[in-house]
Amino acid sequence: MSQVVIAGGGTVGLATAVFLGQHGIPALVVERRTRPSVHPRALGISPRTLELFRSAGLSEAIDAVAVRSAVPGKADARTVAEIDRTQPSRAPRFAGGDLSPETPRGHYSQDRLDSVLLPAARERGATIEFGVAVTGVEQDAEGVDVELSDGRTVRADYLIGADGVNTAVRGGLGIGTTGPGEIGDPTLNILFGADLVGHFGSMPMMIEISHPDAPGMLLAVGEGRWVFHTKPPADGRFTDETCAATIRTALGADVPLEVISVLPWRATIRMADQFRSGRAFLVGDAARAISPLGAFGLNTGIADAHNLAWKLAMVVTGKAGDRLLDSYHEERHAIAEMVTEQAMLRLANPRLHWDPAAVAERTAAGAWYAPMVTMGYRYESSAVMGPVPPLPSTEDVVASLDGAPGSRLRHRWIAGVSTLDLVGPGFTLLTGSGEWDDAARALDLPVMRIGGDWPESVGIDDTGALLVRPDAFIAWRSLKADADTLPAVLAAVTGRKNGAVG
Repeated sequence: MSQVVIAGGGTVGLATAVFLGQHGIPALVVERRTRPSVHPRALGISPRTLELFRSAGLSEAIDAVAVRSAVPGKADARTVAEIDRTQPSRAPRFAGGDLSPETPRGHYSQDRLDSVLLPAARERGATIEFGVAVTGVEQDAEGVDVELSDGRTVRADYLIGADGVNTAVRGGLGIGTTGPGEIGDPTLNILFGADLVGHFGSMPMMIEISHPDAPGMLLAVGEGRWVFHTKPPADGRFTDETCAATIRTALGADVPLEVISVLPWRATIRMADQFRSGRAFLVGDAARAISPLGAFGLNTGIADAHNLAWKLAMVVTGKAGDRLLDSYHEERHAIAEMVTEQAMLRLANPRLHWDPAAVAERTAAGAWYAPMVTMGYRYESSAVMGPVPPLPSTEDVVASLDGAPGSRLRHRWIAGVSTLDLVGPGFTLLTGSGEWDDAARALDLPVMRIGGDWPESVGIDDTGALLVRPDAFIAWRSLKADADTLPAVLAAVTGRKNGAVG
């Protein structure tokens, strides 16, 4: 019996296998395509997503595939030839504070991410099979029978559906959806190669083209590689030659280019009613699909994968009870609803995303500052001992990472090490006092002692403590020494009858 089968070997499916393997849980990944996609889709990776890859030991490898060939940010022009290079490009940026040990070194095309995640998953024990799709799902109290397109039926302890918007797993589980489905106009995503930097000089990462015959968005996806999102011909028919002509119109110049691949797509808004069904789970676009503005989709999917992986690993290894798995739906469904709302607000008014100074407009619309969407949110679930206070701000990330239960642990460099590096792969107790040592030792719970002004910065006194989850979110905050309560708290947040975590 395979412990975990992952349907879908795209970026989120591969990330799920990496995060499971990080905890010693090998996965069988099946992907219906015959090889990894060469066509990049999402590009924007947040510092929070880089933190998750950092926790898996992939920082250097991910950094090596960053696209550095373009100027960060966005420009608007009728054609590329008409860009006003005297105007700075626009991009949402963090405001104030050292929020993360990770800083994007550029942007990250999905094909480049996959080139890191595929070998990393295999190195961590995953078996990955291309050209194989899930065609049916049956489950009982003891496991899941996964029917595959090659005629096999694989018995697994758990199944994870990471098979995209048109997921077979969600349908096989009978999980319904809400949302309008496809929205907006059909679009062509044209991948092409051209030496645009050699022709035009330095290029913004993202250029919105307003030419009436070739409106769309041009994005850098690698050295000499670009994608252009534009409307298809009125009759819906396109060839490499017609795509190349459209690109040249958008460029405003007759630049030599090669069309590599064309993907028709349409923005989709759809949310699964449940992210868990017995022994099966949905992650990424199989769980929810959102509009692309804001680059929240892939970041949210990778956060899904990480959230589920550590919980599943703790249950499989007997360190947590099954109830911990319920918190996956509780936490990630709520975040998916928030992210969907934020993406829709940006779709209606892109300025809310691209202009960091548009604070009053965001406040009036109910939009959050972009870094808050990926880093500043809070979880409320059975895996957090509340009360979880409301966010103090939807603009100020520093103020929101204040040590409250349900929030991500605040990053702080201590002797060259980030506080985020002090936690995981299991639960960790952070404190400034030795009064917790005996109780933590009895629970096999690592204790990290941090002094200075750190306790005050996370809302505790010198004898208080934070119980931090493997994903660096705070499960419990004790304002002062209360070691006698620790076993019951740990039992509650892990869904066990006793507090030992092994």
